[in-house]
Amino acid sequence: MYELKLTTILVTALIDSINPCAIGVLVLLISTLLSLSYDKKKMLMTGFIYVTAVFITYFLAGIGLLTVVHKLQIGEMVGVMVGFLVIFLGVVEIKDFFWYGKGFSLTIPTSQIGRIKKHAENATVAGAIVLGILVAAVELPCTGGPYLAIITLLSEQISLRNIFYLAIYNLIFVMPLVVIIVLAYFGTTALDIKSWKDKYKRWMRLFTGILMIALGVVLILFTRGDIVL
Repeated sequence: MYELKLTTILVTALIDSINPCAIGVLVLLISTLLSLSYDKKKMLMTGFIYVTAVFITYFLAGIGLLTVVHKLQIGEMVGVMVGFLVIFLGVVEIKDFFWYGKGFSLTIPTSQIGRIKKHAENATVAGAIVLGILVAAVELPCTGGPYLAIITLLSEQISLRNIFYLAIYNLIFVMPLVVIIVLAYFGTTALDIKSWKDKYKRWMRLFTGILMIALGVVLILFTRGDIVL
């Protein structure tokens, strides 16, 4: 038994939420919607449906992974492996601060960009839901490292508290997307948002990489029993 501090969830989710992959897809959705029809109310509704679909998909995936790891009692076995994996992914993120896009990077596969754009053009409720599920699935290599570490830390037990932590994590994860949708509704253009993302994407990678390395180390030490959270 251990008490995982809520601040660990909050800080990890906050940094993970400022992710160029997630923001980039939302910018694509907003720009596509506004180019098809300059109907901001429709953009607002479709955007919120999309974000809700992302939240639910990530949340259910988190509960599924948490259950599998807990039921199979492989938390200790995989803890060190996941820790080293998260550290490696963190190093890749930091690499992109210095050499963005060079070599191996944590990005949405190029092969999926066309599918994402196609679903973005299908500006219906069903289309937004499908897009949210699709994006949540294909952007996991880009955003899943911190989430995987948190799930592994929580896997020692399944409780309402841990499920609540997963919900809080995912709520924070999608909050920047909600803010971007609201900004677009009140006049901020998709180009402005894209320019902001492009300007700071290297710093997003750096902070995410530092967080992932720290999480990886904590996960390894926790699994070995060297620390208690």
